[in-house]
Amino acid sequence: MNKKTIISLALCGAAVISLGSCSDEPHGVSTKHPVGSEGPSGPSFGEDDDVTSPKANFPLTAQKVTVNTSTVYQEMEGFAASDCWLPNQIGQYWTDNRNEIAQLLFSQNISSDGQPQGIGLSMWRVNLGAGTEEQGNESNMAANNRAQSYLSTGSYNWNSCAGQRYFMEQAKNMGCEKFVLFSNSPLVQYTLNGMGYSDNGAHGNIKEEGYAQYAEYMAEVAKHFTEAGYNISHISPVNEPQYDWGVAENGEASQEGSGWQNTEIAKLVKELDKSLTARDLNTYILIAEAGAWTELYSGNNARSNTIDAFYNPSSNAYVGDIKRLDNLICGHSYWTEGTWTGMRDVRAKVATAAKARNLKVYQTEWSMLGDAPAELDGNYDNATEFDIAQYMSRVIHNDITVAGCASWSYWTAMSVERWGQKNRFELIKTTPVGGEYSDDFKNGGSVAANPNLWVLGNYSLFVRPGYKRVGLTLDESKDFFGSAYIAPEGDKLVVVLTNYDKTNGITVDMPNPEGVKAVYTYTTTAEKNLKQARFNLNDKVFIDPASVTTIVYYL
Repeated sequence: MNKKTIISLALCGAAVISLGSCSDEPHGVSTKHPVGSEGPSGPSFGEDDDVTSPKANFPLTAQKVTVNTSTVYQEMEGFAASDCWLPNQIGQYWTDNRNEIAQLLFSQNISSDGQPQGIGLSMWRVNLGAGTEEQGNESNMAANNRAQSYLSTGSYNWNSCAGQRYFMEQAKNMGCEKFVLFSNSPLVQYTLNGMGYSDNGAHGNIKEEGYAQYAEYMAEVAKHFTEAGYNISHISPVNEPQYDWGVAENGEASQEGSGWQNTEIAKLVKELDKSLTARDLNTYILIAEAGAWTELYSGNNARSNTIDAFYNPSSNAYVGDIKRLDNLICGHSYWTEGTWTGMRDVRAKVATAAKARNLKVYQTEWSMLGDAPAELDGNYDNATEFDIAQYMSRVIHNDITVAGCASWSYWTAMSVERWGQKNRFELIKTTPVGGEYSDDFKNGGSVAANPNLWVLGNYSLFVRPGYKRVGLTLDESKDFFGSAYIAPEGDKLVVVLTNYDKTNGITVDMPNPEGVKAVYTYTTTAEKNLKQARFNLNDKVFIDPASVTTIVYYL
């Protein structure tokens, strides 16, 4: 009987967890072996380890939870954020604290006092700009959303995009495993109107000869960074093709973008396949960044219903036989997260449609863009930063467990908070020296991680690429839910639990199953940022009120 089988039997028989409560500030926490601080293989544990478990000092409730490692779902491929729009400026000019930002995003280290230094993103989404930054004010583009390209003067300039390259380098150095190059618009020299926004409505803003040229450009950028030591796992050539991406009434575009027909996307995919094949790159094509989950399985085949459009052999946009197209579909979680039951219904339909075509699913972009969810009282006025972050845990949970996502990505890694938006749009708040309404990002500014970062870290720092989601049974509701993951080597079990009860904690009764060497928790609340605790194997593990908590079992 192999090790993994033994672990499976032990946990199925013993990991029945009854839940109760915890202390607001644990006492006597041991951080002798902080998880991740001793290299990829993890810490070693001796029988003489001195562990004093924290004590609970608030009301407890009970909940029965069962983990079954013999029930295996999807393999997780990474957690990510994107480098739109400010990182190119911040990475270039904020030399005093840009490394602090990089550490918060990518570090997997945990300090001697048990505090994670970052959230260990395992994927990083890199924007391939259309060249609107080089156009300046003539781009008619919002100043801070303009983006550079590597081919604005007729020859490649690999010194371009300096700030983006800074964060790419830091990500690679800190162990980020995969890089996704994504595009919002073809290069301006390939567009019909010479701009990074479109006035071609529902159709691609691209010249006929631009398909091959643009594909060559994307593949060449992938080749350059591959040769520089980056794992460019995917290229995503279009973004939210269901929208037209024109200009507003004031004549200014909010960002680079173009509408696309499914048949036009298929044409571009075929050209990109040729370009990647010619360079013999181990990079795959990712489609089609749908603007909402519903676009994957409903609507007409012209711009929507993308699973059927791209993977039904009878479709005129069929690309399912393309060699360099990964066997997956991706979409964005916007607009479909207003209620617990509503988001689960939509995601169940995504899973059904994807399974019918044997496709993996990626969630590639989300922030709290829409109206306030009903479960936040329909407005953001009284919502705290942690309320917003904890709501994100509902989205992540349902995207992974209901839609079956193998990868989950936040939208902007860093942004400025304006107009009372709180932390709805970023993991890290970045404020230029002139204040939140200043557009001067060349003279530095301040950095502050917000709870979004740490809640995402409850997943990203511990659920690494290659981990598989396994069976977890509990009395699931919008107020208490969780998921479980087993490491490829079978030496770690990770359980992520969210408790919405603001008064009662939850106690996990762990009956010391065979093979468990140590138990750690990492808790995020309004006051805690992945705060570590270590528990004696014979003591109860507890979950704070109003928290997202990761339990790591070393096996």
